[in-house]
Amino acid sequence: MMKSFNRRSILRSVLLGSLVMLWVSACTSGPTAQNPEPGASESGTGDSAPLVVGSIPDQDPEKVQRQAEKLAAYLESKLGVPVKYQPVTDYAAAVTAFKVGDLDLVWFGGLTGVQARLQVPGAQAIAQRDIDEQFTSVFIANTQSGIAPFTNLKDLNTLKGRTLTFGSESSTSGRLMPQYFIQQAGMALSDFKGEVGFSGNHDATIKLVEAGTYEVGALNSQVWESRVAEGAVDTSKVQVIWTTPPYYDYHWVISPEVEERYGQGFIQKVQAAFTELDPANPDQKEVLDLFGAAKFIPTKNENYSQIESVGRQIGKIQ
Repeated sequence: MMKSFNRRSILRSVLLGSLVMLWVSACTSGPTAQNPEPGASESGTGDSAPLVVGSIPDQDPEKVQRQAEKLAAYLESKLGVPVKYQPVTDYAAAVTAFKVGDLDLVWFGGLTGVQARLQVPGAQAIAQRDIDEQFTSVFIANTQSGIAPFTNLKDLNTLKGRTLTFGSESSTSGRLMPQYFIQQAGMALSDFKGEVGFSGNHDATIKLVEAGTYEVGALNSQVWESRVAEGAVDTSKVQVIWTTPPYYDYHWVISPEVEERYGQGFIQKVQAAFTELDPANPDQKEVLDLFGAAKFIPTKNENYSQIESVGRQIGKIQ
């Protein structure tokens, strides 16, 4: 009788121990390959992670925010993944955020786009506005300065001894290319009066020249034309004195890491989302209007070789 009791006790202990081990295993083990977590892709990366979009702050911050938020809503509906807009403080911050992976898709100027791609192997320029393959800058002057408009590059020499402001130090249209054309005219920045200024963005450049803080400013021609059309510029106080030759400028750059997250072919899908923006659709037209574009067109890294060359010449690319 005692032996039978002992055998039953041992069996109960074994069974209890097995149940405890099964319970512990169930609590501590992660999802298996056959039963992945909801939202996980085949590569093991969560598809629910947002595509993070950014933009260089080249205009008034409220305008940049409205642009990006409208675009993010469009991309989310088109791509079928969450899209989040992440603002940055300045041009350099946009490049750094792309480099470290905090931004996946960024609206860059020509120079910042090159800087970013050089730091992220495999990054691609995928889309630009129709106006960006023949982009220009304008030099503007306060009307009280007495500076007359001109048409020849060599006439930039008439600006010697005047005060000048650029936009951001890393702006293509507000610094890089204007400085390049100044050098092509045989001038140096030291030929201007005092220190050359850096306003921070194109809207600020207009306001500084309009107020007479600087006699001359250089900026993005599309922003200038847009602000004049809006009635936001007092053209009795400031006018265009010269428009530069054309060059490639703004474009969207995307990180290669998005294909690890969302699957092969995702970059082409994003590019198509831009080129399929339809001005006949009121919501999509609003996106195009906010970017000052009739449409977006495909682009590629090689289109910005001139920008890279000029950037190296003036020391903005090492």
